[in-house]
Amino acid sequence: MRKIKNIPNIVLNNGISQPLVGYGTYKVGYVPPSASGSKGVAKGKADDAENIVRDALVSGYRFLDCAQFYGNEAAVGRAIERSKVSRSKLFLASKIWCDNIYKGPEAIREQVKRTCKDLKTTYLDLYLIHWPVPGKHVQAYKTLEKLVDEGTIRSIGFSNYTIEDYEELKREGIRVKPVVNQIEVNPFLHRKRTIAYFQKREGIVIQAYRGLRQGKHLNHPLLMELSEKYEKSPAQIMGRFVVQCGVVYITKSIKVSRMVENADIFDFEMDEKDMSRLSQLTTSKNLDDFRSLYLKCIVRDTP
Repeated sequence: MRKIKNIPNIVLNNGISQPLVGYGTYKVGYVPPSASGSKGVAKGKADDAENIVRDALVSGYRFLDCAQFYGNEAAVGRAIERSKVSRSKLFLASKIWCDNIYKGPEAIREQVKRTCKDLKTTYLDLYLIHWPVPGKHVQAYKTLEKLVDEGTIRSIGFSNYTIEDYEELKREGIRVKPVVNQIEVNPFLHRKRTIAYFQKREGIVIQAYRGLRQGKHLNHPLLMELSEKYEKSPAQIMGRFVVQCGVVYITKSIKVSRMVENADIFDFEMDEKDMSRLSQLTTSKNLDDFRSLYLKCIVRDTP
């Protein structure tokens, strides 16, 4: 099996470091019930997620991005066990879903306990609020603060937060500084103001999901042009764009060859002009589409 070359680390604002590239487990072996109108059915054999995640670990990934919503944490735990990678070498992250955020502190605590059991660990390196459920996410964050005090979670943060969502948290007097905001980042959705606010003003690391925009634009003329110029695949151009923005890149593939290819982005650098050209692929329609998705997801699976 081909192996990933060393992936650099990035230091979070609490002094803990994490790999700059991680492996995302969304829709790996299982499609959640409310994802894209699916019925929550497994994709392929029941052990697909276990085998795929084990391949990712054996090929060299050490940061696994998981979530309650993904519905496959038990399989991820079995993959970790089979991989024989020691816990101390792993960076395990998960997220609390909207249903339990809505239900409140006890539901959140039970889910964290379940995630630890499924992932076969006594602690999580990072735990995030998946979406800022209105009227509920502040209480959820304060519950996570207590779990940090108790040692169950080492770092906390959130996913899909706007500047306004975070400022609401700050007004409520949170004690533990968030380390991460995980949002979609790619050339087709590059929210410069949001990224700059969290990175430069607040010292909060941005993690990127959908760094490849679900593979929908890999044949875009600019990506093809830069692929030829830098002698890298269009996917590697997109991944390099993410990390060159100072953002953690969460990638996903079920094929080992692509797992390795996606992480092979540290032996070249794009010039500022090309980075600017890529950033200009973000359109007002893409921003409007994100806004619609945000408004849908902050109340998803809640009353």
